[in-house]
Order: sequence, then structure tokens, then C-alpha cells
Amino acid sequence: MSSVSGRARRTAAVLLPAGVVLAHIGPAAGWLPGVRLLLLPGLAGTGRPGHIALTFDDGPDPASTPRFLDALDALGVRATFFVLGRHALRHPGVVRETVRRGHELGVHGWTHDRPWRPAFARDAEDIARTVRTVHDLSGHRPQWYRPPYGILTTSRWLAARRAGLRTVLWSAWGRDWTADATPESVRARVAADLRGGGTILLHDSDRHSAPDCWHATLAALPAIVQDCREAGLTVGPLREHGPIPEPDGSAAAPG
Repeated sequence: MSSVSGRARRTAAVLLPAGVVLAHIGPAAGWLPGVRLLLLPGLAGTGRPGHIALTFDDGPDPASTPRFLDALDALGVRATFFVLGRHALRHPGVVRETVRRGHELGVHGWTHDRPWRPAFARDAEDIARTVRTVHDLSGHRPQWYRPPYGILTTSRWLAARRAGLRTVLWSAWGRDWTADATPESVRARVAADLRGGGTILLHDSDRHSAPDCWHATLAALPAIVQDCREAGLTVGPLREHGPIPEPDGSAAAPG
């Protein structure tokens, strides 16, 4: 009897951590486009049908972000920039200039790390710290959160909720972080998944990508905007995207 109890305890000791890990990484299944678009349209950033939300990750970067701001000015487009708190603190002038030009800031975390282990206290502090930094630098409290690599865990989702943020991933991307990205490939990848109400993911920095890959994104940007407009879609930030459904099915409008 004692040996059976011993085996049961050992089995429980293995299963309990496995269950904790599964609960932690389970929401990351939303990274899969098919799952996200079908079951979690709010997480995919689905908004009003006639609008496209244009978003950029990984800045601010003084070497590249200002180039994107200039290009967006020339196109007459505003976007949402998901910033990393550590970079924002180092480059406050770029943050302020982004807001001065009419763009919206979202939270991408304090650093660009992968969440292999549950760490709610750390995630909550990192996200809250980034919210405070963005608010202090811009005068505006951010509304949106996008986890690094798009890997949403339970602790990061809960930490974002605690900070008053809505988590949004994307419905189309340019795969512009790779070494072989070209303006043509970035445009084609976005166009393949371009739908009214969608959210486009691009990158305004190569700090966490292949060196100089942002040049391909910048060169592709006018054609991407043109494709949207030729499809009868307006392009703007998430704050103009209309009501985005919550994961529980309710709708929340940016405000």
C-alpha cells in the first residue's frame, strides 16, 4: 500500500508542475493565425470592416523610427507603435516626437524576452513600469499591450489586465524581421492576409531582428498603404479601429 501511495505522490509531483506550465503557456495558442482569427477575433485586432490598423513593434529606435515617422507623414497615415519600456527610457525624444506627430503608443513590455516560466509578479511589474514610462514621457496613458514575439501567457495576459491594457496581436504581418526580407516580400506577405478590419504587424527597429531588415519594411510601406486604399480601406491606429471584441465576446471601443 505504501509503495502505491509513493508512486501516486511521485506522479502528482510530476503532473502538478506540468499543469502549471500548461496553464501558463496555454493562451500562447492564440499565436496561431487560424485559432486567433476564428476563435479570438479581438486578440487578432479585428475592428470595423472598412479600417486597417497599422502597428509597429520593437522601438523606439533613434536610427530607424524617425525614418518611419517621416514616411508616415508623407503618406498622411497615423499608426500605433508598441514600444519597449527600456528603449523608451533611453530615447525619450523619439517617444515624444512619435506622439507629437499624432501617433499612438502601446506597450510591448519592458524588455523583449521569451516567457518560458510563470512569473506573474515580474510580468506585472514590467508591464506596469512600461505603462508609467510611456505615460510620463508622452502625457498619455497607453491602452494596448502586445507581448514580445506575440507569445501571450496567462501571467502576461493577467498582468496586462491589471494594468488596464487590452491585449492585441495581429491578423497580417510582413515577416519583416528576417534577413531575407525584401520590400516585395514584405508587401506580398501583408497582402496575402489583408482583410477589412485587420491589424497589420510591422517593425520599426532591427534591435531584435536581422540587422538592417527595417529598410525592407520602410521601402514596402508606401505600397502597403496603397494596397489598403485601393481596396477601399482606411489606414490608422488602433484607437480609430472601432469596437474590438473582448475574448469573452463583449465589445470594447477604444477610448
